Amino acid sequence: MMDLIHGSENIPEILKGAFVTIGNFDGVHLGHRFIFRKLVEEAHHERRPAVAISFDPHPKMVLHPERRPFYLITSLEEKVRLLEGLGIDAFILIPFSLEYARTTAEEFVRGTLWEKLRIRRILIGHDYTFGRGREGDEAFLTEAGRRLGFEVEVMNAFCVGDTVISSTKIREALLTGEVRFAATLLGRPYNLSGRVISGNRRGVRLGFPTANIIPDKELVPARGVYAVRVLREGKRHDGILNIGFNPTFADGKRSVEVHIFDFHEDIYGASIEILFVERIRDEIRFESPEKLIAQIDRDIARAREILESEK
Repeated sequence: MMDLIHGSENIPEILKGAFVTIGNFDGVHLGHRFIFRKLVEEAHHERRPAVAISFDPHPKMVLHPERRPFYLITSLEEKVRLLEGLGIDAFILIPFSLEYARTTAEEFVRGTLWEKLRIRRILIGHDYTFGRGREGDEAFLTEAGRRLGFEVEVMNAFCVGDTVISSTKIREALLTGEVRFAATLLGRPYNLSGRVISGNRRGVRLGFPTANIIPDKELVPARGVYAVRVLREGKRHDGILNIGFNPTFADGKRSVEVHIFDFHEDIYGASIEILFVERIRDEIRFESPEKLIAQIDRDIARAREILESEK
């Protein structure tokens, strides 16, 4: 079981001599996972702990509070679960503040990486920087490693085809509705969880009951209709989801609502998880409820086809 450690002052002696990696790891995408697997393999081969170090909240949220909303791909809880699943022994979360942002790269390396952890090796991504003024880069770490006695391994960019994987590219893909491309970079479908709330029950009247959710993240894919999987109490269901403002009825307020196929349970107040598989179409305004119903029938048929092919 992975140890979750809050604050460098709480690092236990047992982690000294660790192999570490450091980063924000938003999304825990394929590039991150490649680093984590290599870290675990190398550390365990040398009978050393594999340790990941990150910051909470995300430094950009503190340094640039004017950038709202700030779209995180993964919640902290998801990140912890994913890292544990990859075999990381300890995850050190350092509280990030404006005061902490004044920490120099030298202070961080000496105080945390060396005095607290006595690291043997550090793996970093090719473009990762840290410390005040972003002075902690590959050259700085390599020189510090020579002085203090640890190895530095810099990982090349991880690509899918011609695309260099990055959290930024994944956010951009989701915000334009390219959920299948985002899943390719993540290595898994993008997910939203949420509590089912009472809606206007229009779906029931149209013949397609929906579960309206309050998403747990600000990063909601672009408006439109999606083929999705729905996780509920360990069971997986197929469904179709709409994100938008219901222009046919001029609601004026964004909703996230899912129609679960062949499902008849009352789940008001329950939490469900949505896995995005493929975007089917844009949100469209229809001239009448009848034309909307006809389109929903076509959307459901298309979603079933997509989801069946995925199995």
